[in-house]
Amino acid sequence: MPSCLLPGIALRPPPAALRLLLRRRRCRMASSGPTRAFQLRVNPLTGDSEWLVVDEAEAEAPAPTHHKQLLAATSYLDMLNDAPRNRAYRLSIDATVTDPTARVLDIGAGTGLLSMMAARALAAAGGEGRGSVSACESYLPMGKLTRRVLRANGMENKVKVFHKRSDELRVGVELDSRADILVSEILDSELLGEGLIPSLQHAHDMLLVKNPKTVPYRATTYGVLVESTSLWKMHDLHSNEAIAEDGVWLTPSGTQNVLSVKSQQHAMQCDALADEIRLLSEPFQVFEFDFSKRPDSHRETKIEIKATADGHAHAIVSWWVLQLDSAGSVFYSTAPRWVRQSSSVDLPQYANGTKDWCDHWKQCVWFIQGTGAPAKKDQALSLSASHNQTSISYQLNMNGEGSRSPKSNHLTLLPEKVALYGDKGWRSALISVIRNSMSERSSPTCIVADDSVFLTLIVSSLLPSSKIFTMFPSLRDRGFNYLQAVADANNLSMDRIKVIGKKASSLTMNDLNHEKVNLIVGEPFYHGSEGMLPWQNLRFWNERTLLDPLLSEDAFIMPCKGTLRFCAMSLPDLWRSRRGLKDVEGFDHSVVNDTLGACGDLPGDQQGPCLPYYVWQCGYTKKLSEVYSLMDFNFSEPIHSCFGETKIEFGQNGTCHGFAVWIDWVLDEENSIVISTGPAQRADTGSKECSCLANLYK
Repeated sequence: MPSCLLPGIALRPPPAALRLLLRRRRCRMASSGPTRAFQLRVNPLTGDSEWLVVDEAEAEAPAPTHHKQLLAATSYLDMLNDAPRNRAYRLSIDATVTDPTARVLDIGAGTGLLSMMAARALAAAGGEGRGSVSACESYLPMGKLTRRVLRANGMENKVKVFHKRSDELRVGVELDSRADILVSEILDSELLGEGLIPSLQHAHDMLLVKNPKTVPYRATTYGVLVESTSLWKMHDLHSNEAIAEDGVWLTPSGTQNVLSVKSQQHAMQCDALADEIRLLSEPFQVFEFDFSKRPDSHRETKIEIKATADGHAHAIVSWWVLQLDSAGSVFYSTAPRWVRQSSSVDLPQYANGTKDWCDHWKQCVWFIQGTGAPAKKDQALSLSASHNQTSISYQLNMNGEGSRSPKSNHLTLLPEKVALYGDKGWRSALISVIRNSMSERSSPTCIVADDSVFLTLIVSSLLPSSKIFTMFPSLRDRGFNYLQAVADANNLSMDRIKVIGKKASSLTMNDLNHEKVNLIVGEPFYHGSEGMLPWQNLRFWNERTLLDPLLSEDAFIMPCKGTLRFCAMSLPDLWRSRRGLKDVEGFDHSVVNDTLGACGDLPGDQQGPCLPYYVWQCGYTKKLSEVYSLMDFNFSEPIHSCFGETKIEFGQNGTCHGFAVWIDWVLDEENSIVISTGPAQRADTGSKECSCLANLYK
């Protein structure tokens, strides 16, 4: 069988080895000076951050490394590889931009694809030199890429680009006059999350003529009631804790809402759950948004739903349908395949066939709180839906009673994390290791090095004489307030728990009452940083190293070790969505491949990106090799550089698109209890694997 050599991976602290988690902040400079923006770069290994300056004057230069790392983690490339989306926009723009004197505005230009489509349509209508196309892109690194794409296509003099938000544009300053046509793609999986409503409101008030033409023309949101054990596990932690029967309660009776999934729509690849979902209703229309009219900030509606089967409604799965042209001939839908296949409702279809798997627009899941809602076939269910400027929410009313809302000061977790905290096997593993490791210690001193409220509860419950210092680097006071709320139900004394408001590097023996630490634990889990690459959770190793002077000689560290593992994968859908761009609807986009982290057919020794994904949500997947261990991280030692190299053999036929890489956490010193975050674990691990896409396969 053929084999290949996987290049060694070195673990080093510098930021260049890390995915950058960035926030941006616009800096208003003098009107004659260049546009600048500040970006906050966070080092996941240490939690440290620094502000970086992005300058418009650097537009001609190649994108810096930190910009490339950020843009590679966005959905731009996936979106540009979505051929049905691109085709639908081209057909609609060609049908809409027919007046040679039209003034077109593109909000959220991205690479400038829609602007170039509009400029081409304007030229075809005889409007070159008469009409105009203006584009705004507020994110400066992306705006710089826009200019490179325009230049590569000879469009730099046909599209005016402004590095501003649309609400910073002014008629008579940036724009010569109000625009006749608006083209935009500021849509997320929920539809509203990228600021569609406020952007349209400002555009209609300040930037557009009365009764403008728009592409898209209209958007309609739909939903369906579903029963699904997998989705139930992702939100009903209390019921799953009751099944676990281990005596540790994250959601004790009477305080269930103190920790929950956030009450919002959660983007998810619901096609991956096709075999685990039962439809309990036909699809129903929720809201319609007409882009040619100024939208309302808030609306409410009541929907009567007829149950189509007996069952238990655990969630509402929602999606949207775009009508891109005014004639109603071009549509794009994010509906899951199983809805289109099983529903008797006539839903709008694509203008040209079906679409490929894509990751930039998923379906959304709204969890029905508690155990869900029982339903009987033909029963009438009352659903209330409302939207504000950025989100849509639901409330299912049963017998006149609405769903309970969580308390305002509660902790919220991602659905996958809730599923993990309710998993009996996972809980049992952690409890067993801590119980066994501390069986001969009368009053241990423990540090919880991450944001794990669960480990804090375990240690305090199993070791009633222990003294516990929790780092809670992200939760801080919220974590302490949560522990207070559940203390009585878990029979723990808050006198033994102290939340430390310092970094590990600043801790001294004074903070620990001059007692050495003989137990340091972590899941590892850092609240708010769940989308990291696997090795970025080695922040636990870094924290443990900083705490080394405070540890006793026989201190027990859990996990004891991490093992970086991988296997060769066939990932045709994911690879297709991340492949290098060439022609996109007649426009050369090859200049974006390096910056956006494309894979496949790249020049020279340029490598494909390493990106965090739930592999089970990545469309079709097939494992092509056995699982191999690449390197071990021994947490009993201070953090240091690591190197691993191995030869693999392919055990299955197929095209290798890359490698799934993850960390298995070894909890005990005997290596007998291991928690894997690999692709075989599906949704219940709460962890993302890393897909390292190859540059070798076309």
